[in-house]
Amino acid sequence: MRLKIWRSEKDGKNGRYDVFEISPKPGMTVLEALFEIQDAEDDSLGFRFACRGAICGSCAMMINREMRLACRTQVAGLDESKSLGLKMFPALQRPPSLAPTGEILVEPLPNLPILKDLIVDMTRFYETYRRIRPWIEPEASRSEFSKMSQEDCAKVEKYGNCILCAACFGSCPVCERDLQYVGPHALAWAYRFIEDPRVGDEDTRMEIVSEDNGAPACDFVYNCVKVCPKDVSPAGAIRRLRDMIEKTKGHAGRPRSQ
Repeated sequence: MRLKIWRSEKDGKNGRYDVFEISPKPGMTVLEALFEIQDAEDDSLGFRFACRGAICGSCAMMINREMRLACRTQVAGLDESKSLGLKMFPALQRPPSLAPTGEILVEPLPNLPILKDLIVDMTRFYETYRRIRPWIEPEASRSEFSKMSQEDCAKVEKYGNCILCAACFGSCPVCERDLQYVGPHALAWAYRFIEDPRVGDEDTRMEIVSEDNGAPACDFVYNCVKVCPKDVSPAGAIRRLRDMIEKTKGHAGRPRSQ
């Protein structure tokens, strides 16, 4: 089995692909293969990791032109596995093309600057996340420490499962063409807090997601849904936000969704 891995040049703009031969062990993940290459062949290979258990999201990268967590993606059969069926955009169509069998293409996440090899600069990603204020403001909360009903929890629970891996961000064609777009991760988190009954400043949050580079900018190609390792379904949250935006047009306040 061959791993064809993107390697960045010192200028940070250009790069090349290096090919490494590995002998996959049963259950070997792409992350374990990268460790083996780093230990035995090239200790300069750069990539991120932390938990190794699909919890932290650090090892998200583009594997065979699909955004995946390296720690949960097994090498065996990957070159022949069924495609996620992502909507194509330039970052997914650049050379080289995928080899039919026996080779795995490993590249950094698209839509974010490359720092070194498979390591991307997450600054823009986290700036958009902070912009939607993913927390409850104590002075603006209705009842910060009250219990939520089961119905309220059911509305927002899955959106809180986001591990901020940036797979959705890397798979989004809007994130590629619009550097001001908030992004699917941030909009999913925004919906989670807007629908939280303890939040008292939901109108202010709605103003943020209603801007042209917020929920209205989404193309609904559903790449974010297909690549999410935690089944968060950002597009579902964005669809609900768009519905809320339509309801609030011409009204001073926003009624909570039923």
